[in-house]
Amino acid sequence: MASYSLSDFKIRLIFSILTEVFDAGRSLDKAYAIYFRKLKLDNDEQALIVSLVNDVFRRLNYYTYVAGYKKIKDVKKHINKIICVIHLVHKWPVPRGLPDCEDFSIKDAKARMEEADNIPNLKYGCPVWLDEFGKKELGEKWEAEKPCFAKEPRRFIRANTLKTTRKELMEILAAENITTRECPLPDALEVLGTPAIFKTVAFKKGLFEQQDTGSQEIPLFLDPRPGNKVIDACAGAGGKTLYLSALMKGRGSIIAMDDKQWKLDDLKLRARRAGAYNIETRLIDTTKVIKRQYGKADCVLLDVPCSGSGVLKRNPETKWTDGTDTIRELIQIQADILSRYSKMTKVGGTLVYSTCSIFPCEDHNQIAAFLENNPDFELLDEKTVYPSAGGDGFYMAKLKRKENSGNVQSAGTCGEDSVTGTEKPEEVKENTETKTEITEAEALKNKPEAETENSGTVTEKTESVKEVTGSPKEKPENNREKANRKEKINPWTEKPATGKKGTSDKNKGTETRPRRIRRTSGKPGNTEKN
Repeated sequence: MASYSLSDFKIRLIFSILTEVFDAGRSLDKAYAIYFRKLKLDNDEQALIVSLVNDVFRRLNYYTYVAGYKKIKDVKKHINKIICVIHLVHKWPVPRGLPDCEDFSIKDAKARMEEADNIPNLKYGCPVWLDEFGKKELGEKWEAEKPCFAKEPRRFIRANTLKTTRKELMEILAAENITTRECPLPDALEVLGTPAIFKTVAFKKGLFEQQDTGSQEIPLFLDPRPGNKVIDACAGAGGKTLYLSALMKGRGSIIAMDDKQWKLDDLKLRARRAGAYNIETRLIDTTKVIKRQYGKADCVLLDVPCSGSGVLKRNPETKWTDGTDTIRELIQIQADILSRYSKMTKVGGTLVYSTCSIFPCEDHNQIAAFLENNPDFELLDEKTVYPSAGGDGFYMAKLKRKENSGNVQSAGTCGEDSVTGTEKPEEVKENTETKTEITEAEALKNKPEAETENSGTVTEKTESVKEVTGSPKEKPENNREKANRKEKINPWTEKPATGKKGTSDKNKGTETRPRRIRRTSGKPGNTEKN
């Protein structure tokens, strides 16, 4: 850090960023994007600004107290006093003549700073609601985690093994003057210092992704194999999806789902750069997107929406609003996602439920309640990664769908296909439908002619039987068959809507839309890759 006051330019920039968040209500990331896009800052200048502003938000109650205010909403009106406190915290000379700082006493502020250093909730930037909630959820463990909220997060990347190895990546980055060191996880590296890693040739070539070590543990926990069918049902922008593709060596298929198209668009761009071509995206804009996958996936990842209590040091501005009610709502959403989306797991398949929260109410308790209501699943393992370990906080639970599942039919599989884990082909489904039609046709033949007014229907059904059974006198495809015929679609191009024509009003009336707070992805109506 500098041993002198910040320049007028840096002071104005910090003021502008804080104003964007406090007054305009923008997220911190968006505020950074607005100003860093406009200004030509060198990397060290930008890193300094980010470090200073992030510390303000990590310990906003501390800065408020030292500035002489009791409530955060009051200090938001006096941003220049926060800038004076920034100088005191870093032991720099306090700038003179800033507007609204005529009554700012350096002596009094230093006295308040000594007091705040002895008040844990101020020192560690922990709001009252979060402290109370954390104690309730974690008990004594909470006191060990609370100091982590005041620390600057470490920087981790993951080597993209579709294109390189960790050792090769270290050498390539070293040639671009970026120092890294190995981490216990197989593909993880910690970046030392504050280099501009996204401007490197290595990043542009897709040799790595920025990803916390805790986040990297989740795909490893799922442990997909090459050739598997994997569904990442809450994919977001796809950080874990990309790692799943690398673990599968690009073989097999991954369906990445989300209910926000812009996230899926970002995922497509990242996947192209990473060379992860076995990923298909699907937008969840109807419950049918989920139901079509019932009982079909070898592996399902549910990285559900959560409070983000494990990543608060990376998103510090979010904790200054009481989140108690939001967490209660999220618990209901998590339970709903787990209940419905778990059905996409085939018998004998693996389901991983994960969050970036360290609160049991979102983690272990959800799994316990789910298992109580779903005896066809069993818990294989669970793990909580705490921020005190050095990275972010995450929870993950691995479940298996039992082979003697009692509700195989509701899972979308049946008979031998369920046990062997093979997906029933579309042709078999059509044959099943035709058998019903055969029965109807035979019944009509036995009726008196007066009762068979719709005899044309019988003939039509009989002809369709010939087509399915391979009769030499096959008819050209009718409209219904054309509509149902599967198309091979390149997952990296926009896919046409494939909704069925002639949907009855009855069916329309029973369809409901999913809750909007979900991370999932996909295109409705597309047939999955086998």
